[in-house]
Amino acid sequence: MTANSQSAIPSARLWRMIYQAQTRIDNALDQLLRERELTSEQCWVLMILRYTNTPPRIVDIADYLERSPNSVSNLVDRMVKAGLVRRTRDRKDRRIVKVFMTSKAENALEPAARAVWKLMELCISPLSHEDKTTFASLFNAINYKLLGYLNPGADIEGMFKIDSKRHDHFLKEWRKHAEAGITEAKQEAGKKRKTARRI
Repeated sequence: MTANSQSAIPSARLWRMIYQAQTRIDNALDQLLRERELTSEQCWVLMILRYTNTPPRIVDIADYLERSPNSVSNLVDRMVKAGLVRRTRDRKDRRIVKVFMTSKAENALEPAARAVWKLMELCISPLSHEDKTTFASLFNAINYKLLGYLNPGADIEGMFKIDSKRHDHFLKEWRKHAEAGITEAKQEAGKKRKTARRI
């Protein structure tokens, strides 16, 4: 066995593990969200609408999800039919169409976003703080390479910085809402237990 073939085994195994982990994350999310009558795609769109700075356009949502605007437009069409979102034309520039959540979506998103946050924490819980830092650094290196492959000749450093900054804001807002909701849920459960004991 040559040195090259020996080094290929860990790479192929690691690639398979990354693929496997992503597939299992998707399956776990689908299972979790099915109970809340949402798909994982719908949930991510609603979270983008909730946790970004301004009401996004289809192209903004597509950018976040790293999908084509056409596929996201079809997804939003289905969400409009399901009563989860509505499209609104900009008053100043009628060419611009923004997407907004409905009250039905607001009610569905709160418990769903908290549940996804708890699932994420559960799955990452075996890792120490040091492990998480190392893991993040290693995944950043892989993502950097993938961005370069998908966008030859582009300013990958600049893309990476913009992407990190945008997602940092999104994650900060999601965490704030998720943790506040989890605290409220615990307080509500505590009140119910006290009431039950009195009865």
